[in-house]
Amino acid sequence: MIAYPARFKAERGGFVLTFPDVPEAITEGNSEEEAMQYAVDALERALSVYVERRMDLPTPSKPRGKDMRAVYLPVLSEAKVSLYRTMRQAGLRKAELARRMGCQKSQVDRLLDLTHASRMEHIEQAFRALGKRLVLDVEDAA
Repeated sequence: MIAYPARFKAERGGFVLTFPDVPEAITEGNSEEEAMQYAVDALERALSVYVERRMDLPTPSKPRGKDMRAVYLPVLSEAKVSLYRTMRQAGLRKAELARRMGCQKSQVDRLLDLTHASRMEHIEQAFRALGKRLVLDVEDAA
């Protein structure tokens, strides 16, 4: 699973979360639990901006220190991140993937948007168009 470390800082009766690896992702909550709920959204939105700008996605580092916690991307977002990284490694643009999939470029845009609720079958179709296969694994909870 893809997890980015987040720094929790108590501030004004709540908590502010920042991501050392993704400085654009910042959020806050009235409690640690609320801040953690907002953390995934902030992370997905920031990583989507990287994709929109055709930038490399930051590689997550390991959480270090008592004020750090891992924020895990949902499975669908992880699949989208993997798809984007695979495309970049292959030097493939969205238009070419759309051509291979037999769809519009706007559909590929949605497949790569971490905030869009894509169907997993479409992600799998995109990987097949790249000559890849998406594999799911289950781990014990930490």
